[in-house]
Amino acid sequence: MLRRVPPATTPVPTAVRLTLPVLVCLALVYVVWGSTYFGIKVAIETLPPLGMLGVRFGLAGAVLIVALRLRGAALPTARQWAASAAVGLLLLGGGTGLVTLAEREASSSVAAMVIAVSPLFAALFARLWGEKTGGREWLGIGVGLLGIALLNVGELRATPLAALLLVLAPLCWTFGSQWSRHLQLPRGLMASAAEMLSGGALLLLLSAATAERWHTPSAASLWALAYLTVFGSLVAYSAYMYLVEHTRPALATSYAYVNPVVAVLLGVGLGGERLGALGWVALAVILGGVVLVAWPRRETPGPAAPPAAAPPQEP
Repeated sequence: MLRRVPPATTPVPTAVRLTLPVLVCLALVYVVWGSTYFGIKVAIETLPPLGMLGVRFGLAGAVLIVALRLRGAALPTARQWAASAAVGLLLLGGGTGLVTLAEREASSSVAAMVIAVSPLFAALFARLWGEKTGGREWLGIGVGLLGIALLNVGELRATPLAALLLVLAPLCWTFGSQWSRHLQLPRGLMASAAEMLSGGALLLLLSAATAERWHTPSAASLWALAYLTVFGSLVAYSAYMYLVEHTRPALATSYAYVNPVVAVLLGVGLGGERLGALGWVALAVILGGVVLVAWPRRETPGPAAPPAAAPPQEP
């Protein structure tokens, strides 16, 4: 799913009331987005990776566009469609697509732990557009990379190709997220709808170009695909947008610290995956680095601060 921190001009409440809707939305974002790693693992057991993602995002994008049109939203212009396709290719093809390909030969829990470093890469790419990286953020980047090193030493049971894909995925996602701020995209939810629809179409083309084979899918894979489409790409995103509107950004993006833990627990508990002591240490170190990077900066008088780095990706 496509997620961004709201721009600096978006009004956000300064006081957070943990109302029932807020708590429900937090639970949805924490659990659903954390579970998508395991859902992908189940879906690609009998479905081709790129084709599965093309169907998932294409359907979700089409449903969202129809819903927005019924509410009176305007369709994107030709220029906005082109920008949406570029962002969709980077985020969904390069980000989610590479994770899905890697999960053929890597556990879902390890994939989630590697992807947790996305905010670290976002802080680096932000410098391309003039955003400053403070000392605490550099420290967080170093801590996160240390966590990845520990993960590689003790738990990264994957082929060299899968390991490479897991490193490239957050690079594509974070670069696309940063670049999207400087492109002419549709407003509001229509941006995500256009990116999902165009990204889904591109993924289906890539599936055909790479001659992916479709076989009779299992019931488990079909249920996983339905779950990823409805809950991962529609329900949880709507919950996230509610949090963006009704809570502080720090609370709305707190899933960054919870999703990897949920993914690891599901992979170990339901998927029979193993995680040793060093793996749990690596997870704690990675999350510590993410906290250092994502922790809100102290506001100082003067010009408005640049937008926060894009949050980590969700497959």
